Amino acid sequence: MERLLEGKIAIVTGAAQGIGYEIARGLHCQGANVVLADLNEDAARRAAEGLAAGDSRCTGMACDVTSEDDVRSLVRATTRDHGQLDIFVNNAGITRDASLKKMQVADFDAVVTVHLRGTWLGVREASAVMREQKSGSIINISSLSGKSGNPGQTNYSAAKAGIVGLTKAAAKEVAHHNVRINAVQPGLIRTPMTEAMPPEIFAQREADVPMKRAGEPAEVAGAVIFLASEMSSYITGTVIEVGGGRYM
Repeated sequence: MERLLEGKIAIVTGAAQGIGYEIARGLHCQGANVVLADLNEDAARRAAEGLAAGDSRCTGMACDVTSEDDVRSLVRATTRDHGQLDIFVNNAGITRDASLKKMQVADFDAVVTVHLRGTWLGVREASAVMREQKSGSIINISSLSGKSGNPGQTNYSAAKAGIVGLTKAAAKEVAHHNVRINAVQPGLIRTPMTEAMPPEIFAQREADVPMKRAGEPAEVAGAVIFLASEMSSYITGTVIEVGGGRYM
């Protein structure tokens, strides 16, 4: 059976670990050539080598998604090496959690800049190439925190909500070029970051999920693969929630 993304060229930001790594792995398994971009170049290269297992379909590159020059260079290098760009996943992100009373301006700015400016730069650079090709799929990773708001995450919730608005506005601009832009909103996903939470807090949040369990990174990757593939060829400007029914 032919793989869904055979021969496609993909970039995933924040791909050295966690959900980003699993997205890159899923795209690779479905036949895509994947560029794993991360602030930590060594980690990106190690992750790519681990996925490639001797083939040349995965490469690691350094990229600070808040840097206009870095994001532009990432896209240009990919199109130079592969001749096209079919899939771009804006996944890179950070957290700087604190209550509204205790959060510093620097913590607010850092989170909003990485998530929102980083996503905007990725959308702008990727869509410029895809418009000329008259094809392409951009997937932005938001969060259910951007839908419901989480205490202690005014910065993160604001940024992730902003990604939804950005997704819809940009999708309207490029739809007539056959470029699709969608968002995925993960909920409670089992990653090193969430497993570092106090066990009682994790258990409480898991109990609030109608499916009564945390999700796995591969389940987020599945939604991304769907949006990257021709199975979603008439879907743009949408948000897919991967949260086990939480906040429905």
